[in-house]
Amino acid sequence: MQPFEIIRGKLRSIDGADYGAYQALRGEYEYPDFSLIITRIPKDPYAPPHTGVYRVLVKHEYLGIPAHPFEGTAAGVTYRDYLARRFSLAALEVSKPGRGTGHSGLITLDTPAQAILDRSAAVLVDGGAEIRFFMGLPAEGRTVNAGLAQTMLLQELPEIVGRSLRSLDPEKVRTHIEAAEDAEFLRSRLDDLGLSAFIADGSVLPRKSGTSDKPLDPKEAVPFRSTETLCVSVDLPHAGTITGMGIPRGVTLIVGGGYHGKSTLLHAIKTGVYDHIPGDGRERCATDPLAVKVRAYSGRSVASVGISRFIDNLPFGKDTADFSTPNASGSTSQAASIVEALETGARVLLMDEDTCAANFMIRDRKIQDLVRKEDEPITPFIDRVRALYEERGVSSIIVSGGLGDYFDVADTVIQMVRYSPRNVTAQAKKIARSSPARRKKERLSPSKPAARRLVFTGSIDPLNQYGKKSVYAKEPDRIHFGKTAVDLTDVEPIAELSQTRAIAQALVYLSGLDTGPLPMQELVDLVMKTIDDKGLDGLSDTLSGHLARFRPIDLARALNRLRTLRVQQE
Repeated sequence: MQPFEIIRGKLRSIDGADYGAYQALRGEYEYPDFSLIITRIPKDPYAPPHTGVYRVLVKHEYLGIPAHPFEGTAAGVTYRDYLARRFSLAALEVSKPGRGTGHSGLITLDTPAQAILDRSAAVLVDGGAEIRFFMGLPAEGRTVNAGLAQTMLLQELPEIVGRSLRSLDPEKVRTHIEAAEDAEFLRSRLDDLGLSAFIADGSVLPRKSGTSDKPLDPKEAVPFRSTETLCVSVDLPHAGTITGMGIPRGVTLIVGGGYHGKSTLLHAIKTGVYDHIPGDGRERCATDPLAVKVRAYSGRSVASVGISRFIDNLPFGKDTADFSTPNASGSTSQAASIVEALETGARVLLMDEDTCAANFMIRDRKIQDLVRKEDEPITPFIDRVRALYEERGVSSIIVSGGLGDYFDVADTVIQMVRYSPRNVTAQAKKIARSSPARRKKERLSPSKPAARRLVFTGSIDPLNQYGKKSVYAKEPDRIHFGKTAVDLTDVEPIAELSQTRAIAQALVYLSGLDTGPLPMQELVDLVMKTIDDKGLDGLSDTLSGHLARFRPIDLARALNRLRTLRVQQE
């Protein structure tokens, strides 16, 4: 390992040279408090940040935290998440992007969102921890700016490391870990309690804005408080006894006027599949880890999905037991999304009527009188939702402002009034009895499970039109993959860009498997076993600090949206 001072001389020798001359900096350097390994430097100042990898190694003594409580445990994941957050925050405070062309002056790693995730940005190694980040070495045009590079490498980087990693506060580390451990424990108790989700009293559910997942200022937010009849008490390992609203398994309807908190509650339920950082407001909100939010999304592709339980008898005899289309309608896309979710084990379906296809959710009596059933291929969800629970144990939580006929099929009805829940099940049932729905139930015959699908891994093709691998993600809801794009707009809840990048890498990993057609679940299990055995690094031969663990069910949902995917039913 070279002394860090040698960087100064290397930079002097390439000042003003073509940007590619920065490759001379690759190597290992010993600083007074840490080691720096420059693994990969982009050859262009405009190259995306995830194409470069710089690694800082610090010892446990420098961190001030012993290694033994974290190695090989869930606490280790949370500790690494904490380290990545510290480094990211310090980098934002110290580095100054825009000092030249492209990404000049930038020191960063993917900014963590509110969820605590297994990240490749921070890993535990023998004797300490490694932080993987990106440095935008400065350029004027496409020539080396050695003076500014020297400032970044010899002044700003040591300051960032010192601010973020020196002598950590053990109490703050412990608080971070305990928040995750309590959430994990709470999630593990849902089955025993007969719940799909739990929202703790005192939680702050509203977010700053529609584009921010950070909490609304508690001074402006209404703290969540359970309605008495749904209140559940749980003993947590660290927080002790807490109370909150338990949402029972079965069919739950969340109703209320506009702007009273219906969708805010559903958003908290949706994100409850993840642990959250202290101060997020949703630390003690937990949801069945196999919960999936489904919606209508016109235009998505569908590959050999059996949607006949919801849609059949199409004009011209098109088969819906083995249905494919490159351009699904709203109702067809929603039906396909439900069937695909069930295929990979979904246990709770989350829906908001604002993003659902109206004709998929219900047909009222007037429409039924006008449009005969033999002329309507859709069996609305209202007539399948109970069977999903009673026959398959799949619960549904539905937000509605205008679907009163769902009172007839709901087990629980929660009304949100000024961001406070009320259990109005008895009242809703009374209304249903006194004013019964005039609509006819449709297709009450038992629905058959969709056939298992086999995926041809050769159809997962990352090569572009020039025969080169081209895979990248610049935003959480879209992956550029070979000749096409994977639109993840309706795949919720992906928490942040690092997860999308990891899903993209998982697709590349699957494309390299030399197997025959395999069931979707088996393919997903292969990926997750690789991550379990080797960490996120196991997905590629190239190190990356820009990946975060995703849910298996979300990888399957991404696969299902790959337009080149070729599938056959068993």
